[in-house]
Amino acid sequence: MATLYTEQSKNVWKTWLLMALFLVIIGAIGWFISFYYGNSSILIIAIIFSLVMNIVSYWYSDKISLALAGAKPADKGQFRDLFQVTENLCITAGLPLPKIYIIDDLSPNAFATGRDKEHAAVAVTSGLLSILNRSELEGVIAHELSHIGNRDILLQTVVVVLVGFIAIIANIFTRSSFLGGRRRGGDREGGNQLEMILMIVGIVFVVLSPIIAQLIQLAISRKREFLADADGALLTRYPEGLASALLKISSVSQPLIHANNATAHLYISNPFGAGAGKGIAKLFMTHPPVEERVAALRGR
Repeated sequence: MATLYTEQSKNVWKTWLLMALFLVIIGAIGWFISFYYGNSSILIIAIIFSLVMNIVSYWYSDKISLALAGAKPADKGQFRDLFQVTENLCITAGLPLPKIYIIDDLSPNAFATGRDKEHAAVAVTSGLLSILNRSELEGVIAHELSHIGNRDILLQTVVVVLVGFIAIIANIFTRSSFLGGRRRGGDREGGNQLEMILMIVGIVFVVLSPIIAQLIQLAISRKREFLADADGALLTRYPEGLASALLKISSVSQPLIHANNATAHLYISNPFGAGAGKGIAKLFMTHPPVEERVAALRGR
């Protein structure tokens, strides 16, 4: 079974692969849009932007994620138990103490972010602290520290910026095209048939690219949650603490104030509340069902 450390190199490799894939997708979108509008400079701009966004996603995506969540640095005197639990678990896991943040929100949730264990942060909501007992809090923090130890945070946090950027580019193009943007060859009657085929394929690709990006996001997220649950349970030696915490968190239907599709996969539980993800929407859930996670923790 994978442990707290065996997944680290895999996640670094997956991160570079994801960034390369992002470069290819943006390059393809840029090429098509430049072809669509007959302006080759668009492709150059798209490549430059994709390179810049790769750099930004690596170095600053943690700050972006914390800002989107409305997280503020926690005061050690005010949140003594939280710091003590985190410090004790870090010693057990052999990890440096991450920066600790508080999200002023009654909805219980938490997430970890950062590019590596030396630049990691853990954010928890005030609602989480209000409903969990100490063993449950230990389970949640152990889960988040497992993400840090496995370097899931690098992979998951980079996704926030890259997926969001793809969605923005696709949205700008679809809006401009529907509003009557100038098309390549649009003034020629009986245009080239191959050009028309490329045009149709390109439009479909641009429209579907945000969905493709989100599916990549989901594939990354769901597996990592199961592994972090297992490693968190090993870290505390008390799986019931995390299982009980997950049940309490999932019982609250109130969504986070700053719930965002781009950062949803970072949280320990669906930030849109227990009522989210019904019907066909379950296909796009960033987290596996809580019942399955609890069953795995309890060995059922």
